[in-house]
Amino acid sequence: MRPSVLAAPLATERAPEPHREAWARQRPWIVDAVTGGAWCGATSAEPGTSGDLSRAHSAPGRTRPIAWPPRRVLPYAVLSKAQGRARRLVLSAAAKVNLALEVLGKRADGYHEVATVMQAVDLSDRLVLEEADGLELRVTAPGIPTDGTNLALRAARALAEASGVSRGVRITLDKRIPAAAGLGGGSSDAAAVLLGLDRLWGLRWAQPKLAEVAVTLGMDVPFFLHGGAALGRGRGEQLERLAAGTTALVLVNPRFGSSTAEVYGRVTPAMYSDGARARAVAAALRGRSAGRLAATLYNGLEPAVAPVAPEIAQMKAALVAAGALGALMSGSGPTVLGICRSFEQARQIRGRLTRASWECWAVRTLVGPAIRFPRPAARAT
Repeated sequence: MRPSVLAAPLATERAPEPHREAWARQRPWIVDAVTGGAWCGATSAEPGTSGDLSRAHSAPGRTRPIAWPPRRVLPYAVLSKAQGRARRLVLSAAAKVNLALEVLGKRADGYHEVATVMQAVDLSDRLVLEEADGLELRVTAPGIPTDGTNLALRAARALAEASGVSRGVRITLDKRIPAAAGLGGGSSDAAAVLLGLDRLWGLRWAQPKLAEVAVTLGMDVPFFLHGGAALGRGRGEQLERLAAGTTALVLVNPRFGSSTAEVYGRVTPAMYSDGARARAVAAALRGRSAGRLAATLYNGLEPAVAPVAPEIAQMKAALVAAGALGALMSGSGPTVLGICRSFEQARQIRGRLTRASWECWAVRTLVGPAIRFPRPAARAT
């Protein structure tokens, strides 16, 4: 039995309710076990053929069958609406590391001008968005706020205000990225909410329009709308996407947080630099050499953190002693990353460094999006 669905972004045609089942039989459906809905396979073909959706669905009241099996499948999510159940989306929100971070100076608006290379990694939070009467947030991890200070909830409110939408959402956040760790977990959650609600609320905004909302939430948030690797300038929001391969890393966290505002408050003009180190890291990423990348790592905030967090130097030394090619504090800390030759080596180093006072992960960098809508294998029929 085929699931009932709401219209997908590209399939604007709707059949009368009594004829929904007959209408659905003319469409190829693949059940999505995550959303409880379906994925519609739309064929890519020459204009005028059955794979041309702009023509196949252009005439009101008419239905043209889509060719099956397709030559190339372009999937797009379709939200389910089973009886008595609200629409629901599941998202994965990746962390990031800063492979370079330079403070270039202080701006007239009080912020610091930076040059930074950000890279998404496959340590991720999981979010579930469900239709609700108001804006709600539930968090599975202890110590994470669920009020207006949480970026995920702030993102929902900001998008509702910017779009004029009066609908609600219940956000369930399964927090796996440590908070206040220099890994951008809160910013990634905010970006996931923006992208998820854009789909759940049917806004269909282009990414530049979503980025205008994202930048009001934090300078890292626009990066997570894309993911991969990027060179950030200005306050970090002016992004240049970078070509990069997959690199294995070990992340080590001392199980305490770091305040970004306090760290920047300790920056002095002696810590300023000219952006050359960030450009060198960007070039190393393009060269796809782990050794070269390790040799160019740089974080100008480390001198502002090291005096109050000696664990930073200890974790870096432990990573290098265990075999990492190079080590660096990520962002405003306190998480430290180590560059590895392979993922197997990263797993071995993680095993050597895991201890009661430190939390460790072996991760890979992400080439694609930081925010993903997971699609497991279709259920057998």
